[in-house]
Amino acid sequence: MRSYLKHYIEGQWIESEGGTRHQVINPATESAVTEITLGSQADVDKAVAAARTAFESFSRTSVEERIALIERVLEEYKRRTEDMAQAISAEMGAPLSLARTAQVGSGIGHLMSAARALKEFQFEEQVDNSLVVHEPIGVVAMITPWNWPLNQIVSKVAPALAAGCTMILKPSEEAPGCAAIFAEVMDAAGVPAGVFNLVNGDGPGVGTALSQHKGVDMVSFTGSTRAGIAVAKNAADTVKRVHQELGGKSPSLMLEGADVGAAVKGTLFSVLMNSGQSCIAPARLLVPAALEKEAAAAATEMMKATSCGDPAEEGRHLGPVVNKAQWEKIQGLIRKGLEEGATLETGGPGRPDGIETGYFVKPTLFSGVRNDMTIAREEIFGPVVTIIPYKDEEDAVRIANDTDYGLSAVVFGSPDAVKRVAPRLRAGMVYINGGQPNPDLPFGGYKQSGNGREHGKYGLAEFMEVKSLVGALA
Repeated sequence: MRSYLKHYIEGQWIESEGGTRHQVINPATESAVTEITLGSQADVDKAVAAARTAFESFSRTSVEERIALIERVLEEYKRRTEDMAQAISAEMGAPLSLARTAQVGSGIGHLMSAARALKEFQFEEQVDNSLVVHEPIGVVAMITPWNWPLNQIVSKVAPALAAGCTMILKPSEEAPGCAAIFAEVMDAAGVPAGVFNLVNGDGPGVGTALSQHKGVDMVSFTGSTRAGIAVAKNAADTVKRVHQELGGKSPSLMLEGADVGAAVKGTLFSVLMNSGQSCIAPARLLVPAALEKEAAAAATEMMKATSCGDPAEEGRHLGPVVNKAQWEKIQGLIRKGLEEGATLETGGPGRPDGIETGYFVKPTLFSGVRNDMTIAREEIFGPVVTIIPYKDEEDAVRIANDTDYGLSAVVFGSPDAVKRVAPRLRAGMVYINGGQPNPDLPFGGYKQSGNGREHGKYGLAEFMEVKSLVGALA
């Protein structure tokens, strides 16, 4: 069993003061794989004090110094990719092939993007006889999830470093191993003591303590909308900036004239990757009513060809979902879909055939879904796709936007059709005929999918304050 019982504070691994032991369960074997210490208020206070002290000097470093630091972090990160991939696979169930490529690889992309953004960022702007300048916001608390753990850690840490901020990271207690290794990366890269701090813990404990702390200037949170609301409420009394990337219920619109096979394949691939545990997963597939049977047949074939298996083995199979609570939630939503009259094309409740242990979910497809059904409203966060028929283009746009969320959307169709529809979708990102996230493009959502943006120059700006130097050039 891996043990990460200490916190990383002010450049040292230190014992927790009053913390409690916590075991991380391997979702494939249902046995303990990692142990950490859930931190205390005292641990948080130490980390915040260290970050505040370090901010005084780190905030005044030059752009060149911070670029060099990020490049050293990138070099050390690459040395530890296999260690981080193994930790991710064991703790949250991503198959090794996925963990080594998309999971760990995303961090490389964010570090490179932050360095590019920093090189090009305009820190000063002249307005008449005055200057408008960007300055680091201060001490940032970062609360990150388990589903893409390194992606979310590095997409916050990299731009915060670039901006000149100091930080305290609270990774998910479901997938803390890669975060501990990342702290070792930061140490090996020579990040100054107190600039980066790691305190393990859960949301009600360390998450709440960080959100409420008067020494924290900003909270950057990624997770569920429910938890994001709690973070915002906890932060309100100290009027700190709250940056949130929350839930999603993304639509995939197959417009009239689109290639049915390509639209089905692109949609299902995005949902099935990471066992459906992606906030941008386009799990609502909207199709013209006349093409519903054709789309359902193509989707059923692809779902049936998708196997589940041991995440410790190489391959393109699906791993388990992260834990028992998530598995039970998904099972309940699948049963709810049946109760509300959706047509089950393949999959359904229970574990896949031949699997007795682990939190594996059958790749599941529903057709004949109405957008008022529970499975069309709630974020399932599993390998479950719902096919929703629509009457015409206006109906498709209405259904796509009829959601509390607005993180992303996908549109398949001709250039003219996409040009008409994409601007009307209330989502922070619209993927045209498929595609993958780009670390230089803004990432974030509308409505209850959050506020603020990550990645590239847009993410860098989130970690800065804007100051007017009135008459500076008079």
